[in-house]
Amino acid sequence: MTTLAGKVALVTGGSGSIGGAIAERLAREGLMVVISYVGFEEGANAALDAVREAGSDGMIVPLDQRDPDSIDRTIEQVIEQYSRLDVLVNNAAWNIGIPFPDLDALTPDVWDRVLETNLRGPFLLARAAATALKSSQGCVINISSAGGITPGSSSIAYSSSKAGLNHLTRCLAVAMAPEVKVNCIAPGLVEGTRMANRLPQRNAEGARRQAVLKRVGALEDISEQVVTFCRSDSVTGQTIVIDGGMPGAMR
Repeated sequence: MTTLAGKVALVTGGSGSIGGAIAERLAREGLMVVISYVGFEEGANAALDAVREAGSDGMIVPLDQRDPDSIDRTIEQVIEQYSRLDVLVNNAAWNIGIPFPDLDALTPDVWDRVLETNLRGPFLLARAAATALKSSQGCVINISSAGGITPGSSSIAYSSSKAGLNHLTRCLAVAMAPEVKVNCIAPGLVEGTRMANRLPQRNAEGARRQAVLKRVGALEDISEQVVTFCRSDSVTGQTIVIDGGMPGAMR
């Protein structure tokens, strides 16, 4: 089983609830954590404080993952600061609440922003980080969504982007083997997050009602699964759903 202390992780979107929880959990395992953000610097600084309180080192970096140059600069900053990169957590994403039947509201601009952020961005980050990750025998962990497995989420664009991310995980697992493991976590509703607050109310209520455990996904379970994927030596190309047991996402 892989030892994590002293390794370096980049957590994109670490300024948000899920990214911040992942950053803190990795820090408690002894990893140095780079936290990226776009706009929400206050949240990134709070996540960095949590990393340091956990006894580890870290830094924050601005990253617009719709911009290939910004992606390249971020990877360069990580290598310049720590001389290595072991873990890439593709957590950053963007969504907007548009009911599926409202096709007119899902404009080309909205579609492009969602797909560029949620699907193209993780690919470009993995591509930019590939050399460093192969050198360290590292791993990529994509944060997807149960909406990428079942047709229900904040919008058709969001579900489509996450379905693409699930398959990108499998494709990258093949492309980056044998040096790099690539896995994916697909949360359902996670109470209290900014993403959850953008979900149409009927979708959130439906998730709470259908979860067989009578509770939805938990930040602690998501961050713990990230650590499990980091530690594993023989798991790649897999997507695990964390949603309280939604029957539609049981595959």
